[in-house]
Amino acid sequence: MQKRNIEILVGGFVLLGFIGLVFLALKAANLGSLSGSAGTYTVSAKFDNIGGLKPKAAVKSSGVVVGRIESIDFDDKTFQARVTVGMDKRYSFPKDSSLKILTSGLLGEQYVGIEAGAADQNLAPGDVISSTQSAVVLENLISQFLFSKAAEPAAGATSEVTK
Repeated sequence: MQKRNIEILVGGFVLLGFIGLVFLALKAANLGSLSGSAGTYTVSAKFDNIGGLKPKAAVKSSGVVVGRIESIDFDDKTFQARVTVGMDKRYSFPKDSSLKILTSGLLGEQYVGIEAGAADQNLAPGDVISSTQSAVVLENLISQFLFSKAAEPAAGATSEVTK
């Protein structure tokens, strides 16, 4: 009987460990909230380039998560990415707020930053945010730097002046 009690106890610890791993995996994948969309309202915005932005990515203001990306679609009329954002109802932002795609660290995950505007009216469900800034693509920055350096004359070269 003593052996059976020890096996049940060990099984309970293994089960608790497994539940803990599932919880950590959900938190790491930004799926930890089970509240659904009951406490959110949706707004949308269009970007020329979203880089590596993914659904469920954070929407932050001053470093605080105020919402999540719900979906990303392609608008074949304007040839832009349409991003639908689920904003937490606790936070209200003016209608003239702006969105920009930012990166955590140098090569970290991308998220959307929202900067509050100064309008008297706040964003309402279904509103479209028109002021957006696309993602900065590291490859584009490197190629611009290399092409600008290639266009410059050599440092030691001097031009001869004719008399």
